[in-house]
Amino acid sequence: MKAIATPQTSYHPLPGFVDILRSEFRKLLSVRSTYWTLFAAVLFNVGLAALVAIVLPSHLTATFDTTRVSLGGLHLSQLAIGVLGVLVITSEYDTGLIRATLSAVPRRRLMLAAKAIVFAVTALIVGIFASFAAYFVFQAFLSDDSLRSSIGDPGVLRAVTGGGLYLAVVGLFGLGLGLGAIIRGGAGTIAVLFSVLFVPPLILELLPRSWRNTIGPYIPFEAGSQIYSLRHDAGSLGPWSGFGVLCLYAVVTLGAGFVLINRRDA
Repeated sequence: MKAIATPQTSYHPLPGFVDILRSEFRKLLSVRSTYWTLFAAVLFNVGLAALVAIVLPSHLTATFDTTRVSLGGLHLSQLAIGVLGVLVITSEYDTGLIRATLSAVPRRRLMLAAKAIVFAVTALIVGIFASFAAYFVFQAFLSDDSLRSSIGDPGVLRAVTGGGLYLAVVGLFGLGLGLGAIIRGGAGTIAVLFSVLFVPPLILELLPRSWRNTIGPYIPFEAGSQIYSLRHDAGSLGPWSGFGVLCLYAVVTLGAGFVLINRRDA
C-alpha cells in the first residue's frame, strides 16, 4: 500500500487579520452615525474657533494661550468622538450583531484589536484634520495681530497635533477596548464616559486645596489637555507626561476589555 502525500497547509495570521481589519473598516463606514459624529467633531472644532476669533479678541491679552483657545472646540469634539468610540462595539451588542461577528471571527481578542486599530486610525486622522483646520480658521478670523501665532512657533505644531492625539485616545477610552467592552451597552457606556470626563473636576472643587493640587493634574481631562496647551500652570503635568496619563487610563480600560471579552457570553 502506498501512502498518499497530502500538501501541508500553513496558517498565516497576518493575511487573516488584514481581512478582519477590512471588515471592521467597512462596518464603520456602513452606518450613518459614523459620518454624523465625525462631521460634528470637525464642525465643533472649526465653528467654535471662528466664533471665538470674532468675539473674544477684545477680552484676550498676550498672556493668554491663544493656541489652546483656538482648540477650545475639543471640549465638544471629544463628546462626538467618544460617542462614536462607544457605538463601534456597543451597537453590535445592542442589536445582537455581535453573535454574527464572533461566528465569523471566533478569536474575540483579535476582533477587538481590529476594532481598536480601525477606530484609532480614523479618529486620529479626523482629529488632526479638525485641529489644524480650527487653528488656521482661528488665525484667519483674528482681528488683533498681537494675538496671532505661526505653526512654526515653539510648541505650536505639537499642540495642534496633540489635539488630534487627544481625541483619538478619548475615543479609545470610550471604545470597547475600553468602557464599551466592559459595559456592553451603549447608553450606560456613554453615561460612564461623560461622568469620567466631567464629574471629577466638579468633585475636585469641593475638596481642600491641598487635595486639588495633588489629585487635579491626574484626572483624565486635565492631564490630557496638557498636550494641546502651550502654557502650563504651576503643579500641572508637562504636555507628554499628561498625555501619557490619559493613555494610561485608556490602556487600563482596554486591558480590562480584552480580559473580560473572553470570559462572558455574547
